[in-house]
Amino acid sequence: MENTLVEILDQLRKEGYTEDFNLKKDCLECINGQYQIFHDEFQVDKIFRFEGDSNPSDEAILYAISSEKYKLKGVLVNAFGVYAEPLTNEMITKLKQTQI
Repeated sequence: MENTLVEILDQLRKEGYTEDFNLKKDCLECINGQYQIFHDEFQVDKIFRFEGDSNPSDEAILYAISSEKYKLKGVLVNAFGVYAEPLTNEMITKLKQTQI
């Protein structure tokens, strides 16, 4: 049985991925914009892809992300994949390099 997005999020929270990252053009933000984490300051630890049964636009990608520099671990949910948002080439490369 496949795990749902909510189930994976719950498991990642238990593993310490407690921050919610927001994807910006050239960085990730968290804690209400207190941290701006650029492509060379975070690592994508795990990636999960969820595809809608009846509609391809229901696709979501879940990233488990850590930043040693800021001692943060969190998640990024991107509803339509990396190209859904206007991103710098560095951010696209960083997020796509771990995709299968």
